[in-house]
Amino acid sequence: MLVKRAFYYLLGFTVICGSIMGFFVYYAAFKPNVKFKSEGFSLYIYPHDTKDSVFLKLDTMLLDPCSFIRLTKVLQIDYWKSGKYQLTRGMDNFAILKKLRNGNQTPINLTFNNAKDINELCGILGKQLMHDSTVLVEKWTNDKFLKDQQLRTENILCRFIPNTYQVYWNISPEKLYRKLSDEHEAFWLKNDRKAKAAQKNLSIDDVYILASIVEKETNVEDEKALIAGVYLNRLRSGMKLQADPTVVFSLRRDNVYRVLLEHLKIDSPFNTYLYEGLPPGPIYMPSISTIDSVLESPTNGYLFFCAKPGYEGRHVFAETLRAHSINATAYRRWLDKEKIK
Repeated sequence: MLVKRAFYYLLGFTVICGSIMGFFVYYAAFKPNVKFKSEGFSLYIYPHDTKDSVFLKLDTMLLDPCSFIRLTKVLQIDYWKSGKYQLTRGMDNFAILKKLRNGNQTPINLTFNNAKDINELCGILGKQLMHDSTVLVEKWTNDKFLKDQQLRTENILCRFIPNTYQVYWNISPEKLYRKLSDEHEAFWLKNDRKAKAAQKNLSIDDVYILASIVEKETNVEDEKALIAGVYLNRLRSGMKLQADPTVVFSLRRDNVYRVLLEHLKIDSPFNTYLYEGLPPGPIYMPSISTIDSVLESPTNGYLFFCAKPGYEGRHVFAETLRAHSINATAYRRWLDKEKIK
């Protein structure tokens, strides 16, 4: 009888202890555990992160970091997937663990523009993604990749349309390129852009390259189509483009404020004072509005344009060399007066 009673006491004690333990496990798993912050917390997990390094990152985000650690031990969870995860107020430990184990990432808005070449573009992307710029450069400029894509280092920038795209933070360079390449194709099909390029006897890469020159020529939106028209007229007539921004690009310097005669002699395929036609690639990443300005440029009779005296950044246009010479002289005198070298 005593043995039977002791058995029931032991059983009851075990049930009570189990219930208490179950309660604490349940409480640790499902109680809200993320600190309040209006925009939430962004948790970045790298492939090389250890459990301890992830716990350290979570320490500033959770109300009770120890309860999260205890739950991982109870559930015997010792790994999670790399990525960027958004933690918001009200999330419990179980929801956090489920998100990390399943790789339920929050996409990021990947934005890029204002890049002069593929190296600078990769630098911009590397600051927003898990992979740094060196990994992207190596993947996108190696000979095999360029050959497979039928590209060259000089013109690969043509495949990137400046915009904001939703991607995962840890996206691979290969997947990122495929996504941006698909976006590139969709961009040129939209609004009949590819057809408009063909109507001007230009390939889509030609349009991008010409737009890159226009982009560096002016910041004045209502002048872009006119300047594009000038260059199109020169291309049709067999004239050299003689675009100063291509000379500056050939110099590979950022502090050139005035193109001099000595600069025009630099031997580079990008120097349109020496070589006919468009350069072998873009000299800058043009904005979408500039690309459209090239596609929408109306027919005009201008063959020349020159910066207008003053700090407005505008230009004056001419149909004849004589009129252009008068405009250019006026601008040089203004530069000398302002002591701009």
